[in-house]
Amino acid sequence: MNKIIRDADIVLGNNDLEDLYTFQNFPVFMGCTNDDKSTDLLSDMSWKISQKSGIIQLNPLLPLEVVYSTNHGSGTTGKAWDEHHEAFAQFVNKYDIKNVLEIGGLHGILAQKYFNIDGKAKWTIIEPNPIVPESVPVKVITGFFDNNFTSEEKFDAIVHSHLLEHVYNPDEFMSHQSSFMEDGNLLLFTLPNIQAMLENKYTNCINFEHTMYITETYVEYFLNKYNFEIIEKQYFRTDHSIFYCARKTLNNIIAELPDGLYDKNKNTFQDYINHHINDVNKINTIINKIEIPVYLFGAHIFSQYLISFGLDTSNIVCILDNDAKKENRRLYGTSLISKSPKILKDIPNALVILRAGVYNDEVKKDILTNINPNVIFI
Repeated sequence: MNKIIRDADIVLGNNDLEDLYTFQNFPVFMGCTNDDKSTDLLSDMSWKISQKSGIIQLNPLLPLEVVYSTNHGSGTTGKAWDEHHEAFAQFVNKYDIKNVLEIGGLHGILAQKYFNIDGKAKWTIIEPNPIVPESVPVKVITGFFDNNFTSEEKFDAIVHSHLLEHVYNPDEFMSHQSSFMEDGNLLLFTLPNIQAMLENKYTNCINFEHTMYITETYVEYFLNKYNFEIIEKQYFRTDHSIFYCARKTLNNIIAELPDGLYDKNKNTFQDYINHHINDVNKINTIINKIEIPVYLFGAHIFSQYLISFGLDTSNIVCILDNDAKKENRRLYGTSLISKSPKILKDIPNALVILRAGVYNDEVKKDILTNINPNVIFI
């Protein structure tokens, strides 16, 4: 596997990266598979911090074809995601856009939500691996939005949803968006509230896909650097996502970073690491003493992180996940098979390890209300 070296600060370009923490032999894919475990690829996941800008970033990176070898269903399952897509479609619709270019609209979910509001809009998706249903009335371009992409068609706006945090070179990406757009065009996007996620110790905030701690500070720095005037910012829940609307302008905007980001971000990250080491030790103490069946929720990055921190899986019956497409498949990098939480229905006593971040309350309520009110959660 030919890794991609990213040894310069992705914000300011300085060669001043400092080691923070390395997860050794971490699974390269955060989904489920039918393949034999012997075929799984593992790689060190090494986090660095820039001494000047304070950005936390992964180095080295994995090849895109390794990280995105197949779709893992993120963003398609659950009430929170459905409400997010609906809310962002409503946010976009406020600006009465008639001709949209969506970057990375894999499933066409956002476009469909938008058409439910405004059926007259014209919508184009550029996506390297599109799986947009034929029922969604969009034009689909198979490819990447990069320096080689051009279009004779004029768009009112560029839209993307939970894409920026996946980009390997955010400076180049923001530059290309700016050069592609005309004065007055709108850029509307949503990305995870990654600062709230890390501060709340959620294990799905940074990984082989989310390769940088791209907080609001850095997002707005890049917007200003490439002459985007921020029109509106809206939060979806306090710890899920942030919606942005920005207008391309020909006026130069001063782009500056505040002082103190290095200390602030480093302390937040170290607290995150220490919390999980202690948390997993406590979980192991409980599950090694208890005499009832133990389950782990989340056939995804949540569980891979816990296992990397030392979670003892020897007494765990299986992984639970609400995504039907994962059922009876193995979580990559582990021996655990994914099952529907419905298997808890006839089990008198069961303990579920739940560390699913912003989705915890949704998952817990569903199991206790619709499946088994006697399940114990830790």
